[in-house]
Amino acid sequence: MEEHIFGTYATDDLKLVHHRAVRRGLQHRHDLDPRDPLPGQPVTITVHTGPDLSADHVACYYTLDGSQPDGARGVARNGRVLSFERVGVVWDSLLWGYVAVWQAALPPQPEGTIVRYCIGAWADGEPEVFADWPDAQITAEKAAEAFFHNRPQPDAPPGDPAHGRVFTFHVDRLRPPDWAREAIIYEIFVDRFHPGEGRGWLQTEDVQGLCGGTLWGVVDKLDYLADLGVNCLWLTPIFPSPTHHGYDATDYFHVEPRVGGDDALRALVAAAHAHGIRLVLDLVCNHMSHRHPIFQEALHDPSSPYREWFTFDDSPVGYRSFFGVPQMPQINLAHPEARQWMIDVGRYWLREFDVDGYRLDYGNGPGPDFWADFWAACKAEKPDCFCFGEIVEAPDVIRTYVGRLDGNLDFHVESALRKTYALKEWTEADFERFVARHLAYFSDDFVMPTFLDNHDTSRFLYAAGGDKDALRQAAAAQFRLPGPPVIYYGTEIGLSQRQGKGGGIGLDASRTVMLWGDEQDRDLLAYYKQLIAARKSRLARP
Repeated sequence: MEEHIFGTYATDDLKLVHHRAVRRGLQHRHDLDPRDPLPGQPVTITVHTGPDLSADHVACYYTLDGSQPDGARGVARNGRVLSFERVGVVWDSLLWGYVAVWQAALPPQPEGTIVRYCIGAWADGEPEVFADWPDAQITAEKAAEAFFHNRPQPDAPPGDPAHGRVFTFHVDRLRPPDWAREAIIYEIFVDRFHPGEGRGWLQTEDVQGLCGGTLWGVVDKLDYLADLGVNCLWLTPIFPSPTHHGYDATDYFHVEPRVGGDDALRALVAAAHAHGIRLVLDLVCNHMSHRHPIFQEALHDPSSPYREWFTFDDSPVGYRSFFGVPQMPQINLAHPEARQWMIDVGRYWLREFDVDGYRLDYGNGPGPDFWADFWAACKAEKPDCFCFGEIVEAPDVIRTYVGRLDGNLDFHVESALRKTYALKEWTEADFERFVARHLAYFSDDFVMPTFLDNHDTSRFLYAAGGDKDALRQAAAAQFRLPGPPVIYYGTEIGLSQRQGKGGGIGLDASRTVMLWGDEQDRDLLAYYKQLIAARKSRLARP
């Protein structure tokens, strides 16, 4: 069975696009040592210049007060400047050229310092180019967009070489909350879990239509969830939205009325906490609905102050959007006012509704620079909140988020589990070897929740051809891993799907309604309860 992969690494050709993009021009890509600097630690900053760029000088313009750095040709206009030294040259066969390596040392800083910096390079007599250029992320996104929409691959490197990226890190001692390491997380696709209040489903046949699940339905099933043993709920987006999935909000400060509105969320948080269950919201910072009033004003009024909150261009859509989907315009979080607005959204739900954190959709869109500020603000609002990303990227990219988020969903372990137990492409020895190296690659202070399936993949049971023994083996392996396990609603009772990712229903295939009562596989449910109880017992030992 062919597995569905969504993202900028979906094919081998797209992986090659990635590889070449990050070795052209001037690239920094948040390459720091240490990755998460503590107070009093010096920081080594590394950049690369590709075979297409001549550079005699490289400079870092930086500030220590949170303001934007500015400078040119080694002279700081705001902040300070560091000069880089070339420390080596490496050959890249896939690029068929030499890449030069440059480094500079940033002095130690006290706790609470916000370091912002940009990096420029130039050859004598040539204009200065700023990192990261070409923008490798945009290059990869545009290539993936072309692939998913069956368009020709773009040729020109994106971005303006004279205006590079501003990088940010906070000098602090922030760490993930202890409870996150002991969490048993249950993902609820709200429209598909339970209608609640004695109501039936609106319909169950069209997975692209509304089915009628509500937050009141989750309240009604808290006893079920507590008995299962989960202690953290992750709700897919509950903000007002024109779609059943909600990943395109029209309002970030209220709850969608059809799932119960603000009152239902307040009731759910209170009831969940009374059951000893924490609650995490799914938050989309990268993009909003094209129907959002802010975007509508920006779209129709070129003089609007919101115009710069988005990136209007000459693309087929007319503006930068989530993988070329017109209904999901991307927010320009480099704009100071847009950035602060989204940070205020994050603080709002922690403060006003006492939620316990966020699963952050398409985290690689905003990037480490934004999350450094967002994460610090959320920790200031609620120190024990848990903010973890959905970053579907290579491990070296994911590692740049250490110290900027509490953690990230472990898509690489998910793939390994499915290859081993669902698709039978790997042996268990292959799996154990991969896991040992994977765990060694990441810091212990970066929490990596594991999962077998979710709302963007085929159901594990479907991928395994209905083999419930394979599901049991995979779940047992998942629960032995150090990362907190995530259970996608219904996996614990044998929920599958009617067809695969083809057939015109795409990502929605795995979003069928939850089974209740006699439709549940009680033996499988009992097995999951045993796994959860055993894990809790193991973690409770001194």
